[in-house]
Amino acid sequence: MAEVPVSFSSLILIIPLFLLPLLHFIVRPKPVRIPIKNRHVFITGGSSGIGLALAHLCAKQGADVTLLARNVAKLEEAKHSIKLATGRDINIFSADVRDYGAVKRVVEEAGTIDVLVCNHGVFVPQELEEQELEEIKFMVDVNLMGTFHLIKAALPGMKKNRAGRGPGSIAIMSSQAGQVGIYGYTAYSASKFGLKGLAEALQQEIIANNIHVSLIFPPDTETPGFAEETKRRPQLTSIIAASSGAMKPEEVAKKALSGIQSGTFIVPCNFEGFLLSVATAGLSPQRSYLMAFVEVITAGVIRLAGLFFQWNWYGSIEKWYATKRIS
Repeated sequence: MAEVPVSFSSLILIIPLFLLPLLHFIVRPKPVRIPIKNRHVFITGGSSGIGLALAHLCAKQGADVTLLARNVAKLEEAKHSIKLATGRDINIFSADVRDYGAVKRVVEEAGTIDVLVCNHGVFVPQELEEQELEEIKFMVDVNLMGTFHLIKAALPGMKKNRAGRGPGSIAIMSSQAGQVGIYGYTAYSASKFGLKGLAEALQQEIIANNIHVSLIFPPDTETPGFAEETKRRPQLTSIIAASSGAMKPEEVAKKALSGIQSGTFIVPCNFEGFLLSVATAGLSPQRSYLMAFVEVITAGVIRLAGLFFQWNWYGSIEKWYATKRIS
């Protein structure tokens, strides 16, 4: 009897039937739900922008919120605005995340943390050749080392009595520039790319303690410092990044909190971020077998799209330098 050939449409139906159960079995860590109400949420960089918007959301959900930032006046304003909006008092502390001793003292005074949000960050765009080493070191010290300082200071307390307190979370605010390198972001991207390695290894170290890591990738966001930061952008950076619009802090905060509550490891904030998340998933943990299915099925197509982006970016660079030589 002649074999009946399997049609393409049949394969389309068969593949999910085998792949979805497999992914449901192998995807790790398993899904989790992290409550916010009556939990202690500690947010750095919380006096403005995304951090302040996130603090408002957490306070509205009944969390005990602590904010850490450097500017005392802005912290007082943030505390007042949250009290007016939610009726809840919050704790505020002033410290520089580059100073581990100061961070450790604040964390000890604030008390046991259930949800730690490392939202602090600085962004100064410029070509590596032109940028001063002190400025590069400043970004690395704040964005990367500051995150190490917060997590190291908070972990002992977060681990203690975790079984009785329910699941905990460490959320790290990266950037889409922490997923893909962009002209003029050499130092900034390096400081943000490092957070992914930190997060992936850290999740393995603390999963047994029921603490779950979320790595958030916002695009350009309309924070108080954004307008000043973009003034220093090299012209080529603005050309390449022109297709990516800015989000409002409140929009990013909603996406971030949703990701934190679901224990999602990679948390994109817009459609472009979603595509970047699929393209750069690599060996990152994935809790959702459905999202894992999307990553597996679309990996090749997303890679092709990424190559088109690179073709466009390098084309823009070539044209820009050609025009510069002519002028």
